[in-house]
Amino acid sequence: MGAGFAGVALSGLLEADGFFASRAMAGALPDNPLTPKPPHAGGKAKACIFLFMYGGPSQMDLFDYKPELQKRHGQTIDLEQRRRDVKPGKLLGSKREFRQHGQSGLWVSDALPHLATQADKLAVIKSLYCDSFAHGSAMLQLNSGRIIQGWPSLGSWLAYGLGSPNHNLPGYVVMLDPRGGPISGAANWSGGFMPAAYQGTVFRSSGQPVLNLDSAAGLTRDMQRELIDAANALNAEHLAARPGYSELQARIASYELAFQLQAAAPEALDLSQESAATLEAYGVNESKPDYHPLALGPAPFGRQCLIARRLVERGVRFIQIYHGGGHQQQNWDAHNGVEENLRIHCPEVDRPITALLKDLEQRGLLDETLVVWGGEFGRQALSQGDQGGRDHNPLGFTYWLAGGGSRGGTSYGETDELGHSAAVNRHHIRDLHATILHLMGLDHHKLTYFYGGLEQKLTGVVEADVIRGLVA
Repeated sequence: MGAGFAGVALSGLLEADGFFASRAMAGALPDNPLTPKPPHAGGKAKACIFLFMYGGPSQMDLFDYKPELQKRHGQTIDLEQRRRDVKPGKLLGSKREFRQHGQSGLWVSDALPHLATQADKLAVIKSLYCDSFAHGSAMLQLNSGRIIQGWPSLGSWLAYGLGSPNHNLPGYVVMLDPRGGPISGAANWSGGFMPAAYQGTVFRSSGQPVLNLDSAAGLTRDMQRELIDAANALNAEHLAARPGYSELQARIASYELAFQLQAAAPEALDLSQESAATLEAYGVNESKPDYHPLALGPAPFGRQCLIARRLVERGVRFIQIYHGGGHQQQNWDAHNGVEENLRIHCPEVDRPITALLKDLEQRGLLDETLVVWGGEFGRQALSQGDQGGRDHNPLGFTYWLAGGGSRGGTSYGETDELGHSAAVNRHHIRDLHATILHLMGLDHHKLTYFYGGLEQKLTGVVEADVIRGLVA
């Protein structure tokens, strides 16, 4: 009881100083939660396109050339295969042929021949690591900095920190693979404890872009405008007596955004406005291939990449495209054969990503658009199963950045000689988050949101560092 009185006394003093009132308002939104805000300092990038390869692409078969792994193919070695589970396994050399490309001499395998021509645009980091061997929690960590649900995703932090210059479209758009969404679902683009206005909005790449967006039958646009104005006026009156009630402010903003989306979203997704040459470059009109029943070809991902460019042109701040859906060979999860997995998925992304980088550059948008590529982790140097598969590996994997102030033509960091664990210039993914924020003009120390009695950050409480080797 005596200890409790000290807390009561402290609460009284803090209340008298207005501490609780100011903290209650810390998360309050302006009239429009996506009103553009100035960056902290610098930062060339005004928008970010995050190409998420769901399942975990194999670094030693794409960008991380390991000749020692090739030499020792078939040898038995003890490696950590799951968390603290060290046991013997047979090394699996890559069957891909690697060459150096561009003036930078970046190593890229023949699995991505088109993207290899863009080597001098890529800032490749080969020494990332994260904390989870499981898809769901690893994806959450790559997207939100935490391995549990309930935390704001990267796109939410960018929308919160910078707002969006286009009030007719969401500041944060997500597009999913036709084969399905990621295993941990909407938590990957959640706003967490932030107001709902900052969460990702899922766009479909064909048909109605946002489900349930059309107005009720018989309701004209003028009638709908009048209805929304009346509802928002009542909500604003209710809000006046409850300052800091951010959920209601977000609801008001969402009604307005939904109204504007009815016209803006279909126009943004209308690819008939694009030239035939552009559609061909992205592979939009390619038919589904017949070389594998799970392969979709470049058309679905190509449409999404082209839509992403159109959204950037219209001021959308953050676009995340998930490639790969369902389970195992339907995504980059190469348990049942890495060669088969690459044969399915590399042709689906190779041309579209190449077209996106070229298109952004030709339109003068690449310098101010940050493109990020990678998955939730990498793959093992060991063979799994009878088909030459590779298991999950969070100990060392590859990401690359392009545009937006990143240092093109860079190979940064190294895994060990087998490509298994980050060894030189190791960086936890919190450093990748800090770097993305930096390139967007945001200081990861200053970008905070008061929740649960703490100033929360995307990068968490463990100190994070901007990866200077990736910054131009």
